[in-house]
Amino acid sequence: MKPIEIPQPGERDWRYRTLEILPGALTWTILALPIILSLINPKAAAYFVITFLLVWFVRALAIAARSIQGWNRMSHYKSQPWQKLNEDLEALEVSLPHAPQWHHRNIERVRNRLLHTRITPSEVYHAVIVAIWNELDVLESTIAAVAKNHYDLKKVILIIAYEERGGAAVRDFVQSMVNKYGKNFYHAEAVMHPWPMTGEVIGKGGNVTFAARRLKVFLEERKIRPSRVLVTTLDCDNRPDKNYLGALTYTYCSTEKPLYASYQPITMYTNNIWDAPAPMRVVATANSFWTVMLTLRPHMLRNFSAHAQPMSALIKTDFWSVRTIVEDGHQYWRTFFRFDGQHEVYPIYLPIYQDAVLTDSYKKTLKMQFIQVRRWAWGCTDIAYVFYNGFLKKNRIPKPRLIAKFARLLESHISWSTTPIILAVAAWPPFILNPQSYLANQLPHIVSWIQRILVAGILISLFLSMRSLPPKPERYKRRRTVWMVLQWVYLPLTTIVYSSFAAIYSQTRLMFGWYLGWIITEKAVKK
Repeated sequence: MKPIEIPQPGERDWRYRTLEILPGALTWTILALPIILSLINPKAAAYFVITFLLVWFVRALAIAARSIQGWNRMSHYKSQPWQKLNEDLEALEVSLPHAPQWHHRNIERVRNRLLHTRITPSEVYHAVIVAIWNELDVLESTIAAVAKNHYDLKKVILIIAYEERGGAAVRDFVQSMVNKYGKNFYHAEAVMHPWPMTGEVIGKGGNVTFAARRLKVFLEERKIRPSRVLVTTLDCDNRPDKNYLGALTYTYCSTEKPLYASYQPITMYTNNIWDAPAPMRVVATANSFWTVMLTLRPHMLRNFSAHAQPMSALIKTDFWSVRTIVEDGHQYWRTFFRFDGQHEVYPIYLPIYQDAVLTDSYKKTLKMQFIQVRRWAWGCTDIAYVFYNGFLKKNRIPKPRLIAKFARLLESHISWSTTPIILAVAAWPPFILNPQSYLANQLPHIVSWIQRILVAGILISLFLSMRSLPPKPERYKRRRTVWMVLQWVYLPLTTIVYSSFAAIYSQTRLMFGWYLGWIITEKAVKK
């Protein structure tokens, strides 16, 4: 079986290191282009900035439209009777009087194309792996949310994956949660990830992989086929929607090639949104609606945070990588190369509610938000991994598909690091360095005009964000709601600092081989 693991730092040859330099080099080149072109060819600089602005103007309109469409679809899926839909899928007959059209189409497709190979809803087991380091205040709410799912919990296996290095307090608390909630599930177990482990980086990947290997042994003991087990990984602050397991079952049982698929719910950072500082609320809301929008672009979907995959596929990929701090997004590419490009991510249009960044002090919270986003941005390490495995090693993946996937991956990380800065300041170098140029003089006015139109997109996000808020805690007065609206004045600043700067930081570290280690995002709870 061909290797799919990331090479250790000492195993990376000059070609791999060159590819690691690529994203940072492109980012710094693009950021410098307005200045360089202004010195060499002012007209070219102006055209570069105008083209960039127009492209992102069109994209912004599309993002706003997809945000509305995604919000409506999520609301639609939250209202569906998933237990009844699964019963119909089991019997291959539509019994609901007003069933959605997509339900009729799925029943027909399964009956005509998957009848002899399908897995029925009654055959499915769910394994939920909850990873924890030392965030004891938020763990119970996550387990309680899993236990409240509208699903037969006697078909659900709960595993709490904790770290030995967390100490006795973590071990005892985790075991108390198993004792308290275990009777609700088919099986519940606490699995300790030993420390130290050779060849692993500190992070979630090693923890959940160790727990999944224990799950594999358990399934063998109970003679449960891995193809009938769906594994969902959760962080300790992830609270799945009450219909999540039902919708996941339905989607899995109507998937044509379930071995080659993973399933991505919508990440919504609203658990503690009323408590988080205003800049963190803006970042959390923007990230929430970005994930909503992505569900409508399946070709762009990757595993992120909470996600699900059949146990049979996890066994074939040797579970998650233990060598990277971004094991979630990287798992997409591991599976992609394991199955020679046969891998798709299917959206589950239901939320997994997570915490916005909040620690015990305002200053520390601002810092921790940056640390969280720079860890997400460390996904730029996949650029070298994908090119190296896709173009420099033998494989059977169709080259057009591979080129398209790599181009989207590269573009997404370069846009992440450059777009906010270019949109904010790129019009000024041509104007300052070439005041005699008419075109350069018009750039600030053009930018201002486009930015005024983009305010409409911000208003759409504001409206949807207010609708997505959980109930206001009683400890807050009405004026807190007013601040929820006024907080959007932070958007330009948070976009630059917690998007561009965080991505630039990660890409620059990767350029110089200063590999990023794991720093846990601290969780604090206001009571």
